[in-house]
Amino acid sequence: MGENASFWESLIYAHPTCTTWKQEAEGSIYHLASIFFVVGFMGGSGFFGLLYVFSLLGLGFLCSSVWAWLDVCAADIFSWNFVLFAICFVQFVYVTYQVRSVAFDREFQELYSALFQPLGISLTVYRKIVLCCDAEVITLEKEHCYAMQGKTPIDKLSLLVSGRIRVTVDGEFLHYIFPLQFLDSPEWDSLRPTEEGIFQVTLTAETDCRYVAWRRKKLYLLFAKHRFISRLFSILIGSDIAEKLYALNDRVHVGQGFRYDIRLPNFYHVALPESPPVPPPRHCHQLQRGSPRRKPAGVTNCGS
Repeated sequence: MGENASFWESLIYAHPTCTTWKQEAEGSIYHLASIFFVVGFMGGSGFFGLLYVFSLLGLGFLCSSVWAWLDVCAADIFSWNFVLFAICFVQFVYVTYQVRSVAFDREFQELYSALFQPLGISLTVYRKIVLCCDAEVITLEKEHCYAMQGKTPIDKLSLLVSGRIRVTVDGEFLHYIFPLQFLDSPEWDSLRPTEEGIFQVTLTAETDCRYVAWRRKKLYLLFAKHRFISRLFSILIGSDIAEKLYALNDRVHVGQGFRYDIRLPNFYHVALPESPPVPPPRHCHQLQRGSPRRKPAGVTNCGS
């Protein structure tokens, strides 16, 4: 115990205390370095936050090196500050290279700003998603079909970037697909990774369209490597399917002027008087089972 006490006493009392303080302040370079340190530590996160922090800290260590060389004339203080300046400079160059390496074309940059950035997705994660679709935006001309009912296989997942897609079944209009919506989210969700299927609806471009497509097998490989991306797409696809269901819900009705509400599946069974089921007219079609695009049972879509 005595040895420990003497050790701490030697650390505290080995050097004489400051009896007199310097009357004059340090030079402006020292204070400029301190300002850079204070402002630099206010940086945020992400690539641009790192650029902000390393740039200001590097300037602060550079000013401290100049101050140690000119005013203090201390080689050790100069050496340490210059080494720290060199480390900040290398980090700044490295982060700058990363920012340049994840630069995208205009359409992918707009897609990131509109859909992925509000969800807090970093540029490095978004880069993996873009590379999975080969960083390619596909054009679909007006009145050309993206998928045909009963013919086109379900082998990809596509996201509309611009334009408008019309969804029909047996020639009957169901709903539109607008930018930032998936073209085939119901079909994607209706199949397991090992299953195969074909479209039960027809998707036709009403205007010139641009979309991004991820091949099914390649996207599942990405999901296997990055569970975060898998959860992200699961949320996006689920939200997209819900929007399509509500779009379809706006077009259907039950008898006596009631509007069908998919949130209350049992309400109309209680509210409406019991009556024998009436078969729908021949020109009213119902979707096949197994597709999230199908209409609720017993609901017609005659339009009038």
